Amino acid sequence: MVPVIALVGRPNVGKSTMFNRLTRTRDAIVGDLSGLTRDRQYGEARWQGRSYILVDTGGISGDEEGMDEKMAEQSLLAIEEADVVLFLVDARAGLTAADQMISEHLRKRNKRSFLVANKIDNIDPLAAIAEFSPLGMGNAIGVAGAQGRGVNNLLEAVLSDFPRDKDEEEIDTDVAEGEEAVRIPGPSEKDGIKIAIIGRPNVGKSTLVNRMLGEERVIVYDQPGTTRDSIYIPFERNEEKYTLIDTAGVRKRGKIHEEVEKFSVVKTLQAIKDANVVIFVMDAREGVVDHDLNLLGFALEAGRAIVIALNKWDGMQPSERDYVKTELERRLFFVDFADIHFISALHGTGVGNLYQSVQNSFKSAVTRWPTSRLTQILEDAVSEHQPPMVNSRRIKLRYAHLGGANPPIIVIHGNQVEKVPKSYSRYLENTYRRVLKLVGTPIRIEYKGSDNPYEGNKNTLTDRQVNKKRRLMSHHKKAEKKRKDKR
Repeated sequence: MVPVIALVGRPNVGKSTMFNRLTRTRDAIVGDLSGLTRDRQYGEARWQGRSYILVDTGGISGDEEGMDEKMAEQSLLAIEEADVVLFLVDARAGLTAADQMISEHLRKRNKRSFLVANKIDNIDPLAAIAEFSPLGMGNAIGVAGAQGRGVNNLLEAVLSDFPRDKDEEEIDTDVAEGEEAVRIPGPSEKDGIKIAIIGRPNVGKSTLVNRMLGEERVIVYDQPGTTRDSIYIPFERNEEKYTLIDTAGVRKRGKIHEEVEKFSVVKTLQAIKDANVVIFVMDAREGVVDHDLNLLGFALEAGRAIVIALNKWDGMQPSERDYVKTELERRLFFVDFADIHFISALHGTGVGNLYQSVQNSFKSAVTRWPTSRLTQILEDAVSEHQPPMVNSRRIKLRYAHLGGANPPIIVIHGNQVEKVPKSYSRYLENTYRRVLKLVGTPIRIEYKGSDNPYEGNKNTLTDRQVNKKRRLMSHHKKAEKKRKDKR
């Protein structure tokens, strides 16, 4: 069984930096600011043929209130589910009351723990490590997470008792200082449907994630911007594999001032590109706003399949609901292929129906069709409505084939294809969508012209051919002159 290793400690001791170092990713947001990590962040890694799951957590200080209290609860849950706990302390700051509180909790839980003194670069490591001996957790292991110093010694101590992976080639994955990060794909990246939950701040994305999972997996708080990172959560439902991605809310560019929020927006946009299907969450009580359209447009440009969820539908009056539906038809006409669900993430109303739309959208996005099928649809569409005339010549579309999936890309070959109007491309797109019964996914139509491969090529004549050409032209001129003289 793959061991689970949790990184715990008080705020700003370098847990996220260590998480990125061990998983060889940049999944966790890192900055010189305490409290950046709020939800549990999972990552998969391997070291010398041994795979393990790493859990990044928020800081525990012991005097949490409000949102910080929920962050601490997430950290305590990570301790409970972990096989091994890496208790990080700040070697530069020294021993604190919060460190003592965390060590007491670990002793009470009887967890296999390792004391890790981080940030030992540029200081005397022996003196710094000795300061934490009163914690009673044995000798601390000194590391510098930012540079990778001492990380291999740490992994040797933590993973030496765990067996190597079966039926896997041993890959040397030592984390050397200054080594370039290389992503090691795990099972969650190979199987299942990746679903990104996106939307503006405070529309109920994290509440929806918890409702779909059936547990309080991510922090929900009545404050915009609660979620800062993109949290990947693999799970199974009815023997189907999924990975939910809870993302930070995206505001207008002019309202983004904090550096942390800029990183959160980047993480959200990366999550959209990484997902197979996007569930776009809107606040039904606020209706469709302009920024919703901008974010939805980015998902379309990324080619992702889309399911739209109108949250907070409960408690609205019939007249308000009618107005919202009218606005949806008017402003979301460009995504009329997407399923729309009216849900209440808080109470669970309509949430279960999202899975069927997700599966249908994913199936439409990745299904492949033979060239003969796509060409037949093209021929039927052209016979029903021919392309327009350009310079007294009819645009000819000859055949079509599949050029890619997620989103489906249909490549059409013909003549004068660079002059096909957008209206006719939309007609072909709608035809393919109707005949192939595609839902939830955009379609891209690409054209490829039938250029003459010999156009502009000239044969190089030999000296003999040049002389012969010159004689023939001289003979032709003399013959023309004789004919004119006779006249």
